[in-house]
Amino acid sequence: MLHGLLWFPLLLVFVLLAALGWLERRRQNLFRSWSQGSELAKLDGCGAARVKDGHLTWSSFSAGKFEQQGQFEIKTLEMVELMALSSGEAPLASESQGRCRLRLVGGGRQMDVPFSDADRARGWIDQLMSTARCDL
Repeated sequence: MLHGLLWFPLLLVFVLLAALGWLERRRQNLFRSWSQGSELAKLDGCGAARVKDGHLTWSSFSAGKFEQQGQFEIKTLEMVELMALSSGEAPLASESQGRCRLRLVGGGRQMDVPFSDADRARGWIDQLMSTARCDL
């Protein structure tokens, strides 16, 4: 009886990990169908983003679906800045890592797209600017 009680917390942890794994697999399958046909797409802890038909769209995952957070037309893009996620208007240094956001400026608007990895965000800057130049 005592051995059964000792193993019970491990059983609960196993069930919890299995449930979390199932949720992550569901999120990835939804992302795969949401991003189908996109020129550029990302899924991370901050949400999902895709470039499709000249528009950058980003969403967050909640309640089993992706909810759109914003959209930006690529051909109006004038400038992209890498900013710190939580410290106001501070630009991110070139050696910085971790969570950040891309500030998209163009067409009289500015919008922020969150990223959980600064290196991936730097790659998106180059690809977005080259796409914006091709659309001109």
